[in-house]
Amino acid sequence: MAKKKRSSKKSFNPYRLLVYIILSAIGYFVYQCGSPRVVGDIDKLEIPASGTGAPGTIIAREGYTLSYNNERLIPNWVAYELTSPETEGDEPRAKHFRTDPQIAGLQADNDDYRNSGWDKGHMAPAADMKWSEKAMDECFYLSNICPQDHKLNTGVWKSLEEKCREYARYFGKVYIVCGPIVSNNKYGTIGDNGVIVPDGFFKVLLTTYYDRHIGIGFVFDNKKGAKKFMEHAVTIDEVERMTGIDFFHALPDDVEKQAESTIDKAVWSK
Repeated sequence: MAKKKRSSKKSFNPYRLLVYIILSAIGYFVYQCGSPRVVGDIDKLEIPASGTGAPGTIIAREGYTLSYNNERLIPNWVAYELTSPETEGDEPRAKHFRTDPQIAGLQADNDDYRNSGWDKGHMAPAADMKWSEKAMDECFYLSNICPQDHKLNTGVWKSLEEKCREYARYFGKVYIVCGPIVSNNKYGTIGDNGVIVPDGFFKVLLTTYYDRHIGIGFVFDNKKGAKKFMEHAVTIDEVERMTGIDFFHALPDDVEKQAESTIDKAVWSK
């Protein structure tokens, strides 16, 4: 009697498939954990190095972190990450500025700004905090505010804020640090508390573009600026020299050097 020919086709084994899936998942997990973390995932990449620039009290908020200068009564810097989804929030703008409950000792209040001739200029703007009721409320603390020229506040500074939201949507996320520049104190102070009026303002941005980290800085005098914000563009290195603040120090040194010493205007002008 002839032997029955054995089929070369293997029967489906669900247990073998299950083992394969589990081993593949373990391998992927090990690979990811063992791989260097991408710079975009570094926690709080936007926070400048501590102990740089003017001394201040560091306060972490829902939507931003700031260094508050207890002598000048304005922030040294305000830093936050703005993502594409956060630009689409619908939280209404808060209506009232108020003192900061986390600031100990003397701080600016509403009376200081009243009839001063200066706007209450947001550093972290309200339109960037529409994704959270808490973030919106906290950006109206006066610790996030500086005396700012009205034409600057409603002009090119506002235009740059709007462009930052476009950058966040285009790149997916952008890291932002902004604040006052105090050098000659040519505008003096306002109010009974003696709130310093900045000589100017800075804003620095960092993002990724095709796996490349790019950065740009902006510097404005505290007065009406040029109509186009790109006319105020400088390298981040230049802003560091003006302010004494070390931005994006968590980046690898070679990446930080490249991002802070050059400007790819073709990309930032998109």
